[in-house]
Amino acid sequence: MISQKTDARQTQQAISILLAGDLVLDVPDADHWLSGIAPAVRAADIAIGHLEVPHTTRGTEMQGDVPAPGAPPGNLDAIARAGFDALTLAGNHIADCGAEGIADTIARLQSLGVAYAGAGSDIEAARRPMFLDCRGRCIAVLSYNCVGPESAWATTDRAGCNYLRVLTADGTPISPAAPLRDLAPEVSSRLQTDIDMARAAADLVIVAFHKGIVHTPARLAAYERPLAEAAIDAGADIVVGHHAHIIRGLERYGGKPVFHGLGNGCVVTHALSPAQDHPARAAWARRRKELFGFEPDPAYTLAPFHPQAVNAMLGHVLWHADGRLEAGIVPVHVEPPGRPVIASPAQAHDISAYVQRIGVDAGLPAIRLQPVADAWMLQ
Repeated sequence: MISQKTDARQTQQAISILLAGDLVLDVPDADHWLSGIAPAVRAADIAIGHLEVPHTTRGTEMQGDVPAPGAPPGNLDAIARAGFDALTLAGNHIADCGAEGIADTIARLQSLGVAYAGAGSDIEAARRPMFLDCRGRCIAVLSYNCVGPESAWATTDRAGCNYLRVLTADGTPISPAAPLRDLAPEVSSRLQTDIDMARAAADLVIVAFHKGIVHTPARLAAYERPLAEAAIDAGADIVVGHHAHIIRGLERYGGKPVFHGLGNGCVVTHALSPAQDHPARAAWARRRKELFGFEPDPAYTLAPFHPQAVNAMLGHVLWHADGRLEAGIVPVHVEPPGRPVIASPAQAHDISAYVQRIGVDAGLPAIRLQPVADAWMLQ
């Protein structure tokens, strides 16, 4: 939905924005797996998540990364019922079922009235922002894949995702497993062009990046903070990261909130189990434990991630009528076998401390999170 720019002074009430990381639901009963976070999602004025995989029964398996299976199309209905208004699509798996998978996913989202950005039938469609209206104000959202694989990128004549090039340290092709290090020279100018276009029709601009180092606590890749800074320098108001399947710290840059990694919003899948009949996925399930030095808790059969990934969160932003942005988190605990639930008070205290600690460990400025109503806000 495209809106004309409006005057934020039309309403004095703050707009609450909830931000979720990766959503992967390729198992039955998606409503159950989402039910633990759905109350927080529905309570927000605007809720935005990241859809990791295509939802389709068709398509040809793409090469270039370990392919994810297509999720049941009906699971998108559950995501809508959980309260998500919009989904970003630019990631390393959205093209895993080819052009048909992208087309089927988008068609279903359109039928559900869920807004989207970041993928499409060509690069022009994939690059287009989405616009969300709420009480007389307009939010634009831009979505970028920063980790490859290049085979997933949209072109002028190929369906795929929107992207920004992050160069590898050794000149190897850009892919999630490659040593990604430096922003390509055109990144800043491309962000400036896209954000200027979004800003012309919106009062607030959110930029979502699929980025980072998977399955590794705390650590930020060399390109991540420069990327967030480039987006805010170009006019973005909020920067969101996902992809790592484990949360990262947050900071303010230029007075604007940066969520470096929202981790898993809700990931329940058999695709990461070594006991399956897909050779590439089974091999990756074994290899990633060796590469990243962790052993999943055997109780987490549908979410076999790093043990610290049980500490999860939703991003929370209050956008005031005078333009002020208050940012924080809604702490989330992942219970076996992979269901995220709003954290209890004791769990929330521990997760908040964890978020503050991993930020310092990653070299971010120290922050303070304090409980305010149902969230922990950045002081």
